[in-house]
Amino acid sequence: MIPVTEFRQFSEQQPAFRVLKPWWDVFTDYLSVAMLMIGVFGCTLQVMQDKIICLPKRVQPAQNHSSLSNVSQAVASTTPLPPPKPSPANPITVEMKGLKTDLDLQQYSFINQMCYERALHWYAKYFPYLVLIHTLVFMLCSNFWFKFPGSSSKIEHFISILGKCFDSPWTTRALSEVSGEDSEEKDNRKNNMNRSNTTQSGPEGSLVNSQSLKSIPEKFVVDKSTAGALDKKEGEQAKALFEKVKKFRLHVEEGDILYAMYVRQTVLKVIKFLIIIAYNSALVSKVQFTVDCNVDIQDMTGYKNFSCNHTMAHLFSKLSFCYLCFVSIYGLTCLYTLYWLFYRSLREYSFEYVRQETGIDDIPDVKNDFAFMLHMIDQYDPLYSKRFAVFLSEVSENKLKQLNLNNEWTPDKLRQKLQTNAHNRLELPLIMLSGLPDTVFEITELQSLKLEIIKNVMIPATIAQLDNLQELSLHQCSVKIHSAALSFLKENLKVLSVKFDDMRELPPWMYGLRNLEELYLVGSLSHDISRNVTLESLRDLKSLKILSIKSNVSKIPQAVVDVSSHLQKMCIHNDGTKLVMLNNLKKMTNLTELELVHCDLERIPHAVFSLLSLQELDLKENNLKSIEEIVSFQHLRKLTVLKLWHNSITYIPEHIKKLTSLERLSFSHNKIEVLPSHLFLCNKIRYLDLSYNDIRFIPPEIGVLQSLQYFSITCNKVESLPDELYFCKKLKTLKIGKNSLSVLSPKIGNLLFLSYLDVKGNHFEILPPELGDCRALKRAGLVVEDALFETLPSDVREQMKTE
Repeated sequence: MIPVTEFRQFSEQQPAFRVLKPWWDVFTDYLSVAMLMIGVFGCTLQVMQDKIICLPKRVQPAQNHSSLSNVSQAVASTTPLPPPKPSPANPITVEMKGLKTDLDLQQYSFINQMCYERALHWYAKYFPYLVLIHTLVFMLCSNFWFKFPGSSSKIEHFISILGKCFDSPWTTRALSEVSGEDSEEKDNRKNNMNRSNTTQSGPEGSLVNSQSLKSIPEKFVVDKSTAGALDKKEGEQAKALFEKVKKFRLHVEEGDILYAMYVRQTVLKVIKFLIIIAYNSALVSKVQFTVDCNVDIQDMTGYKNFSCNHTMAHLFSKLSFCYLCFVSIYGLTCLYTLYWLFYRSLREYSFEYVRQETGIDDIPDVKNDFAFMLHMIDQYDPLYSKRFAVFLSEVSENKLKQLNLNNEWTPDKLRQKLQTNAHNRLELPLIMLSGLPDTVFEITELQSLKLEIIKNVMIPATIAQLDNLQELSLHQCSVKIHSAALSFLKENLKVLSVKFDDMRELPPWMYGLRNLEELYLVGSLSHDISRNVTLESLRDLKSLKILSIKSNVSKIPQAVVDVSSHLQKMCIHNDGTKLVMLNNLKKMTNLTELELVHCDLERIPHAVFSLLSLQELDLKENNLKSIEEIVSFQHLRKLTVLKLWHNSITYIPEHIKKLTSLERLSFSHNKIEVLPSHLFLCNKIRYLDLSYNDIRFIPPEIGVLQSLQYFSITCNKVESLPDELYFCKKLKTLKIGKNSLSVLSPKIGNLLFLSYLDVKGNHFEILPPELGDCRALKRAGLVVEDALFETLPSDVREQMKTE
């Protein structure tokens, strides 16, 4: 006998697959097992028991004489005489005898086999095998999509991810926090959402961000008391699950092979059900208990007509009716399955009920095979899709990242990264993190926060704990900001620096920082140079004093004019893009500092001469060759700093003498060959940089500059220095390296305040011992070849080495 357990592989899948078997599949599986048992039972009876029993059959007398004679002879030879009738006087005991056939056992077996093959209807013979085959086909159809390579890989992967998501501690924690909310908090959040839907939200809305995020549930603000509940290993596992779900969704939503495969196998089962019902209903009557058998074997047995008994006909008849009942129920279930498949839209799945129940509003709806599998899971247990949905939420993912980030970056670890920046503020630089740790807001002494290459930065309301925060730098960061945090920044932030790749990445909330004093923008404001750059209005930045734009603008943005009345310093670093329109400069009447760097200027812009309050002008890295317009600077009586470095200036016009208020002047990295004596009529100069030119001679009029503290002629062609240079007794820094000097005058000892001297790269043979009179000059401040330094007296060397 064949055990039923041999067929278990056709009816049972891996235990994890049960989540994709709805109630009708489970029900039909049990029906299949029942039908399989019918088939196995019938087949076993066919093998183990006799199939048919036949006996010779009495032949009726024929109509003609010859046949009657033959029959009489046959009857006479085979039929015994009737027994005498008993009488009351002579009772006779009669022995009952059957029909004598003179057939042996082997002949009966032969007759049984012949009649089984010839006389018995094929349905009565093969019924149990048909049941077995049909049932196996039903089982294969029910589970084919679990075996087909194109669908089984997706199913196995999905079930693997589903189980991990269901058992993940992060799922339990996320849902428990939702269920732990009191009803009042839920009502408040619901009311807030309704208000935000009915009114337009501006900078004062419930959430302000650079990418118009609609809403983030407040429950996802990290609770510090429970921040350590999820250990590092569990957090990393949950993080990996988020990535797996993203990739799996991207892959599965592209097609609908699972849906198509399931529909096809269901349709096939329905067609097979109809066929089985049709031919079984017509042939079940062919299963008869007695069968007449007429086979031409008279030469072998002496008989031609037999009457046969199909030993299992009664049982097979009952089994066939039972089988038809099971098949009917099976078919009706398949018809319901088809109704479910075509009546409902199974290629789309909405998490609306999950969003309402959990409050996680950003769970996306899915489609195609992903949606179909989720519909199937709902038939098993909706809790699976609810727990799985946690890993489709970006808010949930961000919260997990936040927890992991907080565990990694403790306050003590962050304090180790504190440093003092260029503005002399205590700064915390954070580079290439997955987010902004909430532990940052526990460092109350923080004055400057620098965030660089960090995605999904969420600035919460807890930033208000940083009472000393004045500076914020955002370099290639996408920032979302809470309304309470924005209110804090409006009142406290003084300096904002934003580095971006595209103008659309500029945070819209920066235009409302009313107490902002310094704004630095670094990035491409326009990909098309011919198009005008349109920044949003800066009129709300009423305290803005410094504006720096490092970009590729062709004209000064119109938005800058909105702050022209109180702007004091403006810097434009244009990276080689030609700045052609500068008329807006005339409106900046209070401008004291102006930097136009790398703007491809060929002449000094005339608009600059209207800035009567200008004190510093920097025209670095332009294409200036002639500066005759410098005479107009005489009207700028407050101008004290002029930087014309890194240009192509060949000479200095004598009009320079009219700039009597100049204190700092830089002509370095030009092509100047001759220094006019008129230059030294600007007797207030304290800083003079003439390095990296082609100057050969220093006029003795340099001695007029009694206020000179810094003088550099590095990398020129000067062969001698005038003695008048040493009349500039306030000189602290003297750079004369990389020239053609051969003698250093002993009068250098007159420079008592000299603390930095560069003489390296000349033709000196010895250094004058009078350097010892320069008491402020130490070895660290003396740039000279080691061999030349050894020419100084030992006491002078020792003096310079001492601190």
